[in-house]
Amino acid sequence: MDNAISYFLARVENSKDKNTKMAATAGILRLANRNLLLGPQLMTRPFVASGLAHRNRLQAAPTTQFHTSPRSLAALASSHWNAERVLVLGMLGIFPLAYFVHNPAIDYGVAAAVVLHGHWGFEQILTDYIHGPLLPRLSKLGLYTASVLAFAGLCFFNYNDVGITKAISMIWHDL
Repeated sequence: MDNAISYFLARVENSKDKNTKMAATAGILRLANRNLLLGPQLMTRPFVASGLAHRNRLQAAPTTQFHTSPRSLAALASSHWNAERVLVLGMLGIFPLAYFVHNPAIDYGVAAAVVLHGHWGFEQILTDYIHGPLLPRLSKLGLYTASVLAFAGLCFFNYNDVGITKAISMIWHDL
């Protein structure tokens, strides 16, 4: 490999013909790509094609740590993930309780849990699949509007009718 790179480097340096230089440069890039793709550095650490340095070998870049987002956003994402898990665990407890206990506090808790769980799920779908400069903003605005209207509708139902827990119980008894 080193002999081949040396050969191509000598051709680039000694040639006055533009086509020969281009062919030699292409040969160097082909060898560099083969070394990059087949070399063990690809699997072990970041590898940067930093030119032909130190005895005509591509040198691996020193391993460094970097963050793609500010530290506060990373902490926010982690706490959001934890909040989702706490909500799901709470829903596992509140749904059986809601079937047996008909209470306005449980009605509003179920309403908040269902709407928040749905909101976070649809928000993740929008984040993953809708891209562009304007469309994500409009879709998130629509999602927030739908979430607020859903929660307001469930609260209205809890206040002016029998409540979510009693309504579900009545439906289950009719089946």
